[in-house]
Amino acid sequence: MKTVYVGLSGGVDSSVSAALLKEQGFLVVGVYMKNWSKDLPGFACPWKEDYQDAKRIAVQLGIEFKMFDFEKEYQEKVVDYMIEEYKAGRTPNPDIMCNQEVKFKLFYNTAIEQGADFVATGHYARSINGKLLVGKDTNKDQSYFLYRVKESVLERTIFPLGDFTKPQVRKMAEEMNLATATKKESMGICFVGKVGIKEFLQQYVDTEAGDIIDQNGKKIGQHDGAIFYTIGQRHGLDVGGGLPYYVTGKDMKTNTVYVTSRIDDESLWKKTLNLTDVHWINEAPQIGKTYMVRTRYRAPLVKGSFKEKITEIILDDPVRAITPGQSVVIYENERVVGGGIII
Repeated sequence: MKTVYVGLSGGVDSSVSAALLKEQGFLVVGVYMKNWSKDLPGFACPWKEDYQDAKRIAVQLGIEFKMFDFEKEYQEKVVDYMIEEYKAGRTPNPDIMCNQEVKFKLFYNTAIEQGADFVATGHYARSINGKLLVGKDTNKDQSYFLYRVKESVLERTIFPLGDFTKPQVRKMAEEMNLATATKKESMGICFVGKVGIKEFLQQYVDTEAGDIIDQNGKKIGQHDGAIFYTIGQRHGLDVGGGLPYYVTGKDMKTNTVYVTSRIDDESLWKKTLNLTDVHWINEAPQIGKTYMVRTRYRAPLVKGSFKEKITEIILDDPVRAITPGQSVVIYENERVVGGGIII
C-alpha cells in the first residue's frame, strides 16, 4: 500500500482530497501546515479553527494526523519576500512563493523523509508523469500558482481534484457528510485570512503621503503611500474631477504615483514582456513557437512567442496593466510550460 501525505488546510477542498485518496486505497496521512498564527489589529488569525477542522476531518476519515510547523521558514521565504517586493515598487504573488518554498519544498521534503511515496494537495490542477496540466474546472483552475514546482516533485504529487469542478467537490463533501462540507472559502491574502494587503503592509512599512501626477505632468491629488498602488489600478485614487484614472507607474524614491485618464494610453498597454527568475517545468520553450500566455491569475489567455531569448516574450496583441513582480505563465495546450516574473 502506497503512503500519501495530504495537506489538510481545514477547508473543503483538502478534506475531499483526503477522502478520495482513502477511497482509492492509499494509506493517507493528513498534515496541517502551520504557516502563520499572528493576529493583526482588528483581525484574529483563524489558524486554530482551521487546525481543529483539519483534525476533525482526519478523525472522521480514520487517518493519521500530523502538524508541520513551518512558521519561521514561511516568514523568511514568503512574508519577508513579499514585503521587500512591495518596498521595491513591485506587486508580488505570495501564493506562488508559498507553493514554491513551503508546500512543494518544505512539506514535500519532510513528507518524503518520513516515508511518504506521494504528497497531495487540494489544488485544482492535474499532474501526470511530471507534467503539470490545467484543472478540468476552468473557472477554478490553479495551475497558474503552481508553475514554479519542479518536475521531480510533480512526479510524486497527486491533485485529487484535478478532474472535478468546485460544485462537484462541494456535492461530494455533502454526500460524504464531511465536517467541512459547508465551510466558506477563505479570502484575502493566503496567510492572513480576512486582512487586505494594505492593512497587512501597514503593520510592517512606514508610509507617507505623496503626489499623484497625471499624463500631462500635472499634480492632481495625493496618495497615502506609493507602495499600496499597482499598475492598472483604478479604485482607491483620491482625485476629483469625475474622470476615472488608472495607475501607469510609480517612483518609490520620490514616492510619486503616475496616472492617466486615457484607457488607450500607451503606458497602460504592453506587447513585450521581459521576465526574470524563469522556471521551466519540463523543458524550455522553443524560440519562435506560439504559446498561450497568462499575465496574471484569471487574466484571459493570449497568444505570444519568444523571438530571440526565453526571457522576452512578444504578445500578438497588447495587454493592459502588465505589472512588475507578477508572474507570466506559459501554456502549451493543457500543459504548463513554466513562466517567469515580470521585470
